[in-house]
Amino acid sequence: MKNVTKTDNIKYPLRFAPILKQRVWGGTKYTPEDRNMKGPIGESWEISGLEEDVSVVTNGVLEGKRLTDLVLEYKQELVGTHVYQQFGNTFPLLFKFIDAEKDLSVQLHPNDKLAKERHESFGKTEMWYIIDADKDAELILGFNQPIDEEKYKTYLEQKRIADILQFTPVKSGEAYLVNSGLVHAICKGVFLAEVQQASDITYRIYDWDRLGVSGEPRELHTELALDAIDFEHKEAKLTYENKQNDVANLCKTPYFISNKVLVTNSYQRDLSQIDSFVVYMCVEGKGTIDVNGKTENLYQGESVMIPANCNQIELKGEKFGLLEVYIPKQV
Repeated sequence: MKNVTKTDNIKYPLRFAPILKQRVWGGTKYTPEDRNMKGPIGESWEISGLEEDVSVVTNGVLEGKRLTDLVLEYKQELVGTHVYQQFGNTFPLLFKFIDAEKDLSVQLHPNDKLAKERHESFGKTEMWYIIDADKDAELILGFNQPIDEEKYKTYLEQKRIADILQFTPVKSGEAYLVNSGLVHAICKGVFLAEVQQASDITYRIYDWDRLGVSGEPRELHTELALDAIDFEHKEAKLTYENKQNDVANLCKTPYFISNKVLVTNSYQRDLSQIDSFVVYMCVEGKGTIDVNGKTENLYQGESVMIPANCNQIELKGEKFGLLEVYIPKQV
């Protein structure tokens, strides 16, 4: 008889209860088949280790366990040796689905240095994958002309900030890298998956003169934002080609690697060289994911985490589209 060890407990796809966030701009597109959701839901935090919003396992022998407790207990067996060496007991990423029925505020996020100095937090670089977009849907990504701090402050004082924002048409299947410092907003009619550093620090610079859920205008962070804005133009759109039953890289950053996997029938994925937990977010269709004979169904709008001690997985489905995300080894 095979000896069962403690680490065998985590050799299966971990599901977590979604942490749902009502937002003034939230919508009703977020409706996975086996979840009884009612909107408007702005964000579903799929996998989070942030102090006030820790994800809880909903399946298998670890059901009811908090993600932060799992990291403490299983360490590198869960997150990977190099990940644990770099981040210790802190889970380094946050995974979300975002459904915008109205425009989000125009905002940006501080880099690692500023976030550490001001908030004792990670900075926030994030990636978006567009799952669905209404006709004429847009994103705001940077400025539509060369801008420096003085020119920016002039437009801000004149309440004309919208005049200098770059509105970018979007469609499903596109992906964007939103680096810290980039002024941005998700606009109405967009449903997307978001991968980001584990930070909830946002500097809001414009909110369309609307009232928040409380009936009062939401706070702006005008002064904090000034030295956090990156005024240099950087292309945010990512280029890739879908590959059937293979991995198509979307982006490689110091914080995470994101790939697109499109399964048509069956795909055996070797994770043995990654040495990191791997998160799969279903962005298209439905299918199954099998680890060590333990199978989970996955629908669009759902996510699972594969512990680092799982080396081989099998994905099955027809037009089963997934984001695959993990932490890169530091060079």
